[in-house]
Amino acid sequence: MFAFANRTCAVALSTLLTLCVASPAFGWGQTGHRVTGAIAQQYLNPLSQAALMELLPYGSLAEASTHADEMRSDPSEFWQKTASPWHYVTVPEGKVYQDVGAPEEGDAITALKQFTATLQSNAASVEEKRLALQFIVHIIGDLHQPLHAGNGTDRGGNDVKVRFFWQDSNLHRVWDSQMLDQRDLSYSEWTQWLTKTITPQDIRSWATTDPMIWIEESTAIRDTIYPDNANKMSYDYLYHHLPTAKKRLQMAGIRIAMYLNKVFESGNK
Repeated sequence: MFAFANRTCAVALSTLLTLCVASPAFGWGQTGHRVTGAIAQQYLNPLSQAALMELLPYGSLAEASTHADEMRSDPSEFWQKTASPWHYVTVPEGKVYQDVGAPEEGDAITALKQFTATLQSNAASVEEKRLALQFIVHIIGDLHQPLHAGNGTDRGGNDVKVRFFWQDSNLHRVWDSQMLDQRDLSYSEWTQWLTKTITPQDIRSWATTDPMIWIEESTAIRDTIYPDNANKMSYDYLYHHLPTAKKRLQMAGIRIAMYLNKVFESGNK
């Protein structure tokens, strides 16, 4: 009986570990998303700051940025099925988003349009607008993670098995969180370090609220980050690609602010 119980527990544990490895990773991970939200909050105009006080009276964009991932454990159909495709787009290599568009179930672009309209609607409730704000912050962050503009062949790098610092992983997880986590910094430390290197010239050069441009940038980066040796990814890979990840976090933060400033200005007319 005891041996049988041990075997049962072992099988259950093995199954659980398999599910954990197989499950898709989230965009940027909590640290990355919080960094984009915290950077964005510093660049909101007064109109956006006032809207934020109404929609998130006890919160921040850093906190709002992870809501769409945290709710993916909710068993409701909305979170398990409807909202599931809203974290990414699919753009095959050599194409642009306009060539393929959104699938029938929608994607990050269709969701961004939907939630932008909600945020500008006079008929939407505070709760509906709060959810829209949380998704907008999250989606813009996701679209700046290169593997959230997937090529359609490997689930955004989830199927690309790698060994990162001698641990089994996959390429998507490396970009979502492991490159950042390897530095062992809090999101507030990342925010402070990344914000102080953003120059006025950076802001001017990044000044676009067009998601098509964000996606084109991400797909161009995506096609350069697949490792030559998937079984040996450590300091060399970090050296070559962490600067790109940090820049994408900075760009996402600035663009979240610009996008929200534009949305609230348009909705106030």
